[in-house]
Amino acid sequence: MTAAQLREVVTRLIAAGHWKDGDRPVIIVMDAGYSSARLAHLLAGLPVVLVARVRSDRVYYRRPPPRAPGTAGRTARHGAPVGCGDPGTWGSPDLEADAESARHGPLRVTAWARVHQMVHRGCGGWEDWPRHREFPVIEGTLIRLAVTRPAPGYAALEPMWLWASDPDAGLDEGATGILWQAYLRRFDLEMTFRFLKQQLGWDRPMLRDPAAADRWTWLIIACYAQLCLARELAADVRLPWQRPQAGPGKPQAMTPGRVRAGFRLVRETLGTPASVAKPAKPGPGRPAGSKNKRKAPRQPVGKRNPKQRKPAKNRRKKTKQTG
Repeated sequence: MTAAQLREVVTRLIAAGHWKDGDRPVIIVMDAGYSSARLAHLLAGLPVVLVARVRSDRVYYRRPPPRAPGTAGRTARHGAPVGCGDPGTWGSPDLEADAESARHGPLRVTAWARVHQMVHRGCGGWEDWPRHREFPVIEGTLIRLAVTRPAPGYAALEPMWLWASDPDAGLDEGATGILWQAYLRRFDLEMTFRFLKQQLGWDRPMLRDPAAADRWTWLIIACYAQLCLARELAADVRLPWQRPQAGPGKPQAMTPGRVRAGFRLVRETLGTPASVAKPAKPGPGRPAGSKNKRKAPRQPVGKRNPKQRKPAKNRRKKTKQTG
C-alpha cells in the first residue's frame, strides 16, 4: 500500500511538470518502521531515492570479491559484513567528512557505498515472495552521523544510521550531504505539524465546508508566523526542567513553543492603535425552547452491508389499566 501511494504521488508530480528529465531524483524520507529495501525494489524504475533510518544493530554486506577462475561451487552473493553495532566490521569506509548542522552542531559523516541487506522471508515486506525465486540484491549507501563534540545550545543526537537506495551516493560528499540533511529536515517538518495540531489547534474545529478548513489553515499559518516574529519580544518563560533558550544575541534560538509560553507578556511592551473597548452585553442568541433550524448535515457512514434492525421476538407485555 505504501509503495502504491508513493508511486501515485511521483506519477502526479511528473505529470504536473514538477520533475523533468535531467532533474535530480525525488528524495523520499521515511522512518525506521518501513522496509526500505522492499520499497526500493517496488519503486524501481521511478526517479526516486529512498532515505530511511535503520536500527543500530542492522547488518549490511559489501559486494563479494571476484570469483577466482576454476573455483568450484556457487558464486557468492554477499561479501564482508558491515555491522552497525560492531565497529570491528566497518573496515575502511568510502567517505569520511566533517559537516556542520544548525540543530546538532559539528558532525562526523561516514558512508559505505554499494552495500546491501540480506533479505529473506522473515524480513518485513518479503512474506509473499515466490518460494522458488531467488531474493534480489538491492544495493545502497549506508550513512552514519555522529556528533564530534557536543556544544551547548544544540540538541543532543545519538549516533544515527541511514540507508539510501542510491548505491553510488557514498562516493560523493555532496550527494551524501543532501541525503542526510533531507532526513534531519524531516524531523523539523514533523515537529512543526505536531505543534500546529497540539498547541495551535489545527485539527480541533469541526468544520463543515472545505473552504472554511482552508481559511482556518491560513489563520494557523499566520499565528505561527506571529510566533516566529515575536522571538525578540517574548520572554523566555520555561518550566523548571527546561533549559534556557534565549540569551544575549540569541533570540533566534527560541522555539515557537517557548515563544507561545511567553507571548502573553508581549502585550506589556507593545501598544495598540485600538481604542478602549466599550462595555456591552452578549447577544440574546436563539430564544429558549426554539428549535435549531440550521442543523449540521449528517453524512452516511458508508457501510457496505448495513444491518437491518429486526423487531423483537418477545415484546414486553403492557399491563392493562382498568377501572
